[in-house]
Amino acid sequence: MYDRILLPTDGSEGVDRAITHAIDAANRYDAELHVLFVVDSGVVNAYPGDEFVHEFEGVEQTLEDVGETAVDRVREVAADAGLADVVTSVIHGEPHEEILRYIDEKDVDLTVMGTKNRPGEYRRLLGSVTERVARRSSTPVSIVKTTVE
Repeated sequence: MYDRILLPTDGSEGVDRAITHAIDAANRYDAELHVLFVVDSGVVNAYPGDEFVHEFEGVEQTLEDVGETAVDRVREVAADAGLADVVTSVIHGEPHEEILRYIDEKDVDLTVMGTKNRPGEYRRLLGSVTERVARRSSTPVSIVKTTVE
């Protein structure tokens, strides 16, 4: 049913349950698991820089390092679960746009995304990458919620 499954990650606790679901689905369908981290260009461009910080030690490099750590962590969890076919990518751009582009370019059959289930007005005030991808994707998106206080 699924040949390629995508798990976008931001490395946060909100993605933990989604990792388990994506690995389980990849094992169940003998699918290739793709793990994607998008370095948010909006965050990088908003940082004015600091004359006391070398350009290679700035926010962009920090976010790339976070991304590499996040995708490596998923690869390790997948390997422990017996899943060897894992493709990882760290790319730059607007997260929801890059995830949608990746889905189309890699012919992804299912996207598994984590989201933090927050109480109160918070969800109505801020947009969500997960919500944008789910609304605009032409393929199925499985949303895995994690409650965060």
